[in-house]
Amino acid sequence: MAKVDLSQAVSSNLLTLQRTADQIANTQTRLSTGLRVNSAIDDASAFFTAKALGNNAKDFDALKSNIDLAISTIQSAIDGIDAITELVNQAKGLASNAKATGDTNERSTLAVQFNELLGQIDTIANDSSFNGTNLLQATPDNLAVEFNTDNTSNLTITGLDSTTASTGINIASATNDFADVTAIDTALTAISTALSTLRSNASTLGSRNTILATRLDFTENLVNTLEGGEGKLTLADLNAESANLLALQTRQQLGINSLALAAQSERSILALFG
Repeated sequence: MAKVDLSQAVSSNLLTLQRTADQIANTQTRLSTGLRVNSAIDDASAFFTAKALGNNAKDFDALKSNIDLAISTIQSAIDGIDAITELVNQAKGLASNAKATGDTNERSTLAVQFNELLGQIDTIANDSSFNGTNLLQATPDNLAVEFNTDNTSNLTITGLDSTTASTGINIASATNDFADVTAIDTALTAISTALSTLRSNASTLGSRNTILATRLDFTENLVNTLEGGEGKLTLADLNAESANLLALQTRQQLGINSLALAAQSERSILALFG
């Protein structure tokens, strides 16, 4: 096969066009992906550092979701305690009314209503669950929350039995249908203790909720910082890349014109020997 020899001018123009075409391809890739560093070939140090930051951001984002779910779980328990507290206050009103009347029939009616409220309290405690976790039921769940990827920082929220059982707020059913004052006084004493327990439980859960809310904000800010760091290492300046693409396309067109002129000049010289 015959060898084709090119003049220095033509060879130089072809090499320049090839380099310009490669630069245009790289710039178009940056514009299409929005990334200055698309692979380790572009910048190995920036690529692997950004990858590590991105992986950390994903890990903490998953933890952030779990913290958010934990907050909702605690809020569900706090809502349950609020509802239970309201029912206990209603039960207190019934017991006080029973003590105030001497009518045994009325006391009996009030005792029935009292016991119905206790049943509702147990129902609310058993229904106060979120995402499969119940902090108020008779055998309450514990909620473990991780704050970092190796679980060296965490918080466990201990469940608080808020049923009327002796292991919970300990309010027994009306004795003898509130037939005697002693039974009513016993109920009122138990209710007073229960209200104090409920207030304490609500305060404890509220404190845990505040801790989790603070950690949620911190983790969200950390994820944003990690993602920002990743972006600084890899994201392209689209305005600069667009301007660069226009300059390269102009250079390419000038190179094509220069190549055409060089080839025309050679043909003119060859024609003299024709």
